[in-house]
Amino acid sequence: MPDHSTALAHQFDDLEQQHESVSLGMWIFLATEIMFFGGMFLGYSVYRGIYPAAYGEASRHLDVVLGAVNTGVLLSSSLTMALAVQAAQLGGRRTLVLFLIATIALGSVFLGIKGLEYYHKYEEQLIPGSNFHFDGPNAGHAQLFFSFYFVMTGMHALHMIVGIGVMVVLILLTLKGRFSAGYHFPVEISGLYWHFVDIVWVFLFPLLYLVDRS
Repeated sequence: MPDHSTALAHQFDDLEQQHESVSLGMWIFLATEIMFFGGMFLGYSVYRGIYPAAYGEASRHLDVVLGAVNTGVLLSSSLTMALAVQAAQLGGRRTLVLFLIATIALGSVFLGIKGLEYYHKYEEQLIPGSNFHFDGPNAGHAQLFFSFYFVMTGMHALHMIVGIGVMVVLILLTLKGRFSAGYHFPVEISGLYWHFVDIVWVFLFPLLYLVDRS
């Protein structure tokens, strides 16, 4: 059994109080993240409403199949993360490690596919800048679309990388015997972050990939 006293910070009376404080802190952090991504979503939506034809034309240059596959990959990673939390609650150290590894693997697959998409855009000269090339009269507005695309998906990918780093730390702590059925809330809190990142993609996919696909 892990020594729970080593997990209790000195400013808290007990683990329950610490758990509640950390949970509140995570929810406040996620609220700031919602405002951060919400600002980008709002800016994108405003310009999409102003230039619907250009955004629709630019969106058709995205690979909707790869985007859909990545959506399935992330939803699967949410499942493995939820199973990891359940394993932590039951005190299953080996099962917890396996599900955390599965979550990392799925997150890495997502990043690999996203990197492949970025490479395709590089080959097609669709990266905003001096070498950007887009046929048709809407080139300027299409470049704005791709600016939003790279910023929004890039920030999401950065959050994924942070999440994978957190999973690695959780695995190391699990192997050291730091978690048990009575003490596992770091896994729960990390799960909240991971689910939030997955939800962001659920919004990004239709916003970016499914513009005027009819």
